[in-house]
Amino acid sequence: MLDLFTIFSKGGIVLWYFQSTSQIFTPSVNALIRSVVLQERTGSNSFDHNTVTLKYKLDNEFELLFVVAYQKILQLSYVDKFLNDIHLEFRDKYKNDLQQRKYFQDFDFSDTYRAVLAAAEQWGKQQAKLPKQMRTFEESQKSKKTVASMIERKGEEKENKKAVTAPAPVLPPAPVIPVSPSSKSNDFLNEEILAQNRMRLAQKMARSPKAIKQKSPKPEKEKAGKKPRVWELGGTSRDVANLERTRDKPEDRDAVAPRPDTSMVGTMSGGIRDLEVESSDSEAEYDEDDGIGDIQTTRQTNASSSGTSKAQRVFSMFRGLVGSKSLTQEDMAPVLDKLKDHLIAKNVAADIAGKLCDSVATSLEGKVVGTFDTVAKTVRAALTDALLRILSPKRRVDVLRDALEARRQGRPFVITFCGVNGVGKSTNLAKICFWLVENGLRVLIAACDTFRAGAVEQLRTHTRSLNNLHPPEMHGGKQMVQLYEKGYGKDAAGIAMEAIGYARDQGLDVVLVDTAGRMQDNEPLMRALAKLIKVNQPDLVLFVGEALVGNEAVDQLVKFNQALADYSSMDNPHLVDGIVLTKFDTIDDKVGAAISMTYITGQPIVFVGTGQTYTDLKSLNAKVVVSALMK
Repeated sequence: MLDLFTIFSKGGIVLWYFQSTSQIFTPSVNALIRSVVLQERTGSNSFDHNTVTLKYKLDNEFELLFVVAYQKILQLSYVDKFLNDIHLEFRDKYKNDLQQRKYFQDFDFSDTYRAVLAAAEQWGKQQAKLPKQMRTFEESQKSKKTVASMIERKGEEKENKKAVTAPAPVLPPAPVIPVSPSSKSNDFLNEEILAQNRMRLAQKMARSPKAIKQKSPKPEKEKAGKKPRVWELGGTSRDVANLERTRDKPEDRDAVAPRPDTSMVGTMSGGIRDLEVESSDSEAEYDEDDGIGDIQTTRQTNASSSGTSKAQRVFSMFRGLVGSKSLTQEDMAPVLDKLKDHLIAKNVAADIAGKLCDSVATSLEGKVVGTFDTVAKTVRAALTDALLRILSPKRRVDVLRDALEARRQGRPFVITFCGVNGVGKSTNLAKICFWLVENGLRVLIAACDTFRAGAVEQLRTHTRSLNNLHPPEMHGGKQMVQLYEKGYGKDAAGIAMEAIGYARDQGLDVVLVDTAGRMQDNEPLMRALAKLIKVNQPDLVLFVGEALVGNEAVDQLVKFNQALADYSSMDNPHLVDGIVLTKFDTIDDKVGAAISMTYITGQPIVFVGTGQTYTDLKSLNAKVVVSALMK
C-alpha cells in the first residue's frame, strides 16, 4: 500500500498529491531533493530515508518529479510500473497546461490515480502468481564476459589449482620385459631376462647421487663466516663525534637555532587563496562522430589541408545537429561512454564516473534541445553543471570564523586529522598551524600518533620552526605554538583529552590533534580512532587524502565513515566533516580524486596541499577544478 504519492515541479510547486496515512513525509521528501536531485545522484530511482522508501521518476521536458513513498519493510513489485503509467497519464491529460506553465490551477486527477493504481496492483498480483522464468543467455553474466576475460580466468583457475594441489610425483616407466609365449602360459619369467633386469637396476643405483654419496662420502668444508665490507674513506668509530649533526640531542636544545627564513611571515593572513590549475589555451573543437569528440587542432601544415579540414569540420557540425528532438538513451550512449572513459583517465573512480554518467542520462532523457545544439555539446554541458554542483559544498566550513567564535566562548577549537599512512597528515597540520598563527591564534599540537617512530620528533621540529618564524617577542611574550606529547605506546584518546584540558587551562585558541596513519581495513586501529572522536568530541574531523588515488579514495572514505559509525556506539556518530586533499601539485590536470571524495561523503574539500613549504596551502576553486577535469 502506498502511503504518499505527489507530483511537484523542480521549482518546488506541488501540482497534486495523495496521502493515505497521517505520517509526516516532509523530511523524507526534503532529504530526497537535497541529497539526490541537487547532488546529481538520480542514476538510481530509489532512495531510503529512516523507515521510508521513496521511488521517483523525472520528467525532464516539463521539469516534474513523480514521487511515491511507502514503508521500507514492504516489497512492492508494481511501484515502477505504476510510476511509468501515472507519468504517461498525467502528461497526456495535462500536456497543454504544462506547456503553458499553468501550475496554479486545480488538477482533477483523483479518478485517474485510483484507476492506474488498481491496474498496477492487479498486475503485481498476476506477476506474483506466475512461475519464475529462467533467464535468457543475454540476461546472464556469462554473456557480458569477453573472450579475453574468460581466457584469463581459465588461466587463473589453473594456477590456483596448481597452487592448491601439488602435482603427483612422476615415476619412471617400468622396464619392458619381453615375455615368450611359453612363459605366458606357464606364468614364469625367463632366468636370463631376470638377470639382465637385476644388472640394469644395479647400474642405475650406482649412477644415482645418493648411492655415490653413500659409497664415497667427502668431508664437508667449514663455511667461512660473513665478514663486513670495508669501504674506502668509511671512517671509524673515532670519527662519529665529528660527523654528528643532530640538533635534537638534550645537550643541544638550548643551542642557538639557525636564522629562519622570514620572507613567508605575513603572507597568509586572512583567508586562504583559491587554487589555480593551469589549463591549455589552445583552441579545440569536438567532432560529433567520436561521441564527445577527439580534440582537433586547427593548425595544418599547408593551405590545402587547412581548407579540407575546415570543410570537414563544417559538415561534421551539421551531421551532429539534433534538430529540436527529445533526447533518448540511445542518442546519449556513445557520448556518455566517451565521457566515462575521459573521467576515469582523469583519476575519477570508475564507480563514481559510471554513476555520474547515469545521473546525467536520467536528467537529460526526454529533454528537447535546440535546433543548432549537438548531443555532445548538450551532454558535456550537463556533466559540467553536475560536477560544479558536486564540488560546491552543501555547507561552508570556515575554520577561522569558527575558531574565533570558540575563543569568544572561552574554549579551544579542536580539529582532528585522520587518514591512511603516508598521505601527509603531519605536514599539512603544520601548514594549517602556520595559517592560524598568521591570523593571531595560539595553537596547541597534540601528538597522538604514538605508534610511528619519529612522529613526535617530526612535530617537535615543526613546533620549533613555527616558533622561530613567530617568536614570542612579536606577540607580547606569548608562545604561539606549543606541543603536547607523552611519548610512544600511550592511549591516543587519553592524550587528546589531556591536551584539550591543558589548552583550556592555558587559554590557547586551537588544538590540532595528529593521529596515527591507519589502513581502512585495520579494525583495532579504526576502533581506537572512533574512541578518540567519541571521547573528545572535536569540532571538526578532517580526512586527509592524496590527490594521486582514484578508486582507492572511494574505499578509504567509505570504510572510514563506516568504522566511525559502527564503533562509536552512538545514535548520532561524528563522521568526517571535511577533506584535506594533499599532493595536488603532482597530478597536473588529473584532478578526479576531488570529485570521488566529495561525491562519496558529500562533505567539502576544506584545504588543498600544493607543495612542501608552510605557505603551500590553498582553498578549492570548483570552477578551476572542473575546467581542468573537462579539458
